[in-house]
Amino acid sequence: MKTLFNNRHYGTKTLSRYCFASFFLFSLIGFSQEQLTVADTTKTKDIPLDEVLVSAVRVTVQSPVTFSNLRKEEFQSRNLGQDIPIMMNYLPSVVTTTDAGAGVGYTGIRVRGSDATRVNVTINGIPYNDSESQGTFWVNMPDFASSTESLQLQRGVGTSTNGAGAFGASLNLLTDSYSKEASGEISNSYGSFNTRKHTLKFSTGLMNDKFEIAGRLSNIVSDGYIDRASSDLKSYFLQGTYVGDNTLIKALAFGGTQKTYQAWYGLEDPDLLVNNRTFNVAGMYFDDEGNMQFYDNETDNYQQDHYQLHWNERWSDNWSTNLAFHYTKGKGYFEQYREDEDFADYGLNPITLGGETIDVTDLIRRRWLDNDFYGTTFSLNYKKDNVDFIFGGGANKYEGAHFGEIIWAEFASQSEIRDCYYDDFSTKTDVNFFAKINYDLTEKWRLFGDIQFRNVGFNA
Repeated sequence: MKTLFNNRHYGTKTLSRYCFASFFLFSLIGFSQEQLTVADTTKTKDIPLDEVLVSAVRVTVQSPVTFSNLRKEEFQSRNLGQDIPIMMNYLPSVVTTTDAGAGVGYTGIRVRGSDATRVNVTINGIPYNDSESQGTFWVNMPDFASSTESLQLQRGVGTSTNGAGAFGASLNLLTDSYSKEASGEISNSYGSFNTRKHTLKFSTGLMNDKFEIAGRLSNIVSDGYIDRASSDLKSYFLQGTYVGDNTLIKALAFGGTQKTYQAWYGLEDPDLLVNNRTFNVAGMYFDDEGNMQFYDNETDNYQQDHYQLHWNERWSDNWSTNLAFHYTKGKGYFEQYREDEDFADYGLNPITLGGETIDVTDLIRRRWLDNDFYGTTFSLNYKKDNVDFIFGGGANKYEGAHFGEIIWAEFASQSEIRDCYYDDFSTKTDVNFFAKINYDLTEKWRLFGDIQFRNVGFNA
């Protein structure tokens, strides 16, 4: 969160409208090496109904895309409260960052040098990237690894998917599958920098062989490696599932609330890097005697709630469909102490005290975001013999309010309670369609094609 327009999603000053169509990739691939042994996926009945949630955006060994799969059992032993990027730290071409230094709070991921704004992220096929900044903020979903069944990272351009452009990589997550047996779990961990995770999970198992209710509650706190880089994170995950012979219906609600002391500035002084690596400039100011002080509430505060409804249907051995609806609500602010701010920058008029004109002041400000993101996605999959065809797409809309408040100022000026020194509103619509095909020409030659059309409108 380096500046207002290059972080999170609290402000924007871009006005644009554009549309494009792209022929993504047509390639003829030869397999001269010994063929890999993989499960028979000629027919859709060989794919578990849960996997249909992500089948439209995932690839297999038959696709000309470099990828890695991670299943729950592979990262479960390392799941101590750190975010999804840290769980992926050991994958090829992946570099992760953590502002607080402990993998809790603000974390990020780069793949082949591309930052998070170039990494398309979907959860059960639903877009997760922020609609304005294109970034992903895992701090809003604490302990999400505890509710993740599997994930796939496609390195490079990847195949067509819903959501943001996948120029650097594609990362799609599949949440927990349903459980046939009732279960309960309590997980607690304690580690460096006073980092603690407490998780409670439960599942009713399949009731009458048809219905399951499952959930999770989590709390993660950490002091952080960096000075004052504390985190207080709470999250939940709740799903209800109906399972039929050829039908899977899932309703999910998940989200989290977080309060993190800002630690994203880094160090510019080489001496500090050598002698005081944990120094944090966030919230720093000087009192009237010239003593260095730190504002105790230089924090980021945000809550995000997700709602998803999925209907998967297997119509025959060869045909399957997925239809999903989603809604995400996000609201929060970051708070800052600022020194010697110009009145004019906040729409305030200078004041006169004791015959002296004052036009600068120390102040505390809050920069708010209040947004809604909703829409639908769908996919149609046909598999038979040497053909695997997928047609999919989605229509989504984002509405975001951005506004700033002054909650304290050393020198008062003409203003009213709850006055906003900026107050903006932005909307974004995204409609896309894509089609992908794998066609086996021979045992060693395969044809892959991918085409996508997307129309995006953005006004701020």
